[in-house]
Amino acid sequence: MNDKEYIPLSWLSQMCYCPRRAALLLNERVWVENVETAKGRAEHERVHTQRIEKRGEFLKLYEYEVVSEELGVNGKCDCIEATKSEGGCIIPAVNFKVALFPIEYKHGKVREDELEYKIQLCAEAMCLEEMYQTKIPEGEIFFISSHKRFRVEFTEELRTMVRDTAIELRKIREAFIIPAAQYSSKCKKCSMLEYCMPKVKKSASEYCKELKKEAEAGGCA
Repeated sequence: MNDKEYIPLSWLSQMCYCPRRAALLLNERVWVENVETAKGRAEHERVHTQRIEKRGEFLKLYEYEVVSEELGVNGKCDCIEATKSEGGCIIPAVNFKVALFPIEYKHGKVREDELEYKIQLCAEAMCLEEMYQTKIPEGEIFFISSHKRFRVEFTEELRTMVRDTAIELRKIREAFIIPAAQYSSKCKKCSMLEYCMPKVKKSASEYCKELKKEAEAGGCA
């Protein structure tokens, strides 16, 4: 029986964005939603259902499940375009070889400098490469609101970042630690700002959390 714990692939993106945020999600199962995260989730729900669309020798696979033993992650690709190619691979959906092209859907305007998006997309490609013994040189990020795509090349540098991020996230999980808060401009838009309290010293932060727990417990009594 395989009892290995796989880390959700999408949390590699969270780790790149903020290690503390990723740790709160992973180790404390904390999630706080704001207007932006709710809008993004709603947009994903409107466009995503697990299905396969086939037009001759071209397919689109939505919500496709992937896994990587090397990275220790699993999850779903928003969309994979599969085109017939003699140099490609065989996947369960068809009986001919295809070249795979992953596409990750994101909310908001086009942002080419978002490294965490690139890491998530590259990780999806690395999962597919491991699963089907193939090579995927690039993919795209599709920004739902603006209906624009941004192409991402899966360089060796980016692949190394994916591996390193997965290792660091695994360390956080195995040691069950929550990294100290590092306040930055990112914190202003973070949905977990009030829970994280990055401007508050650790002792005061922990004290506030204990008070909150006691209040919640008293309210349930």
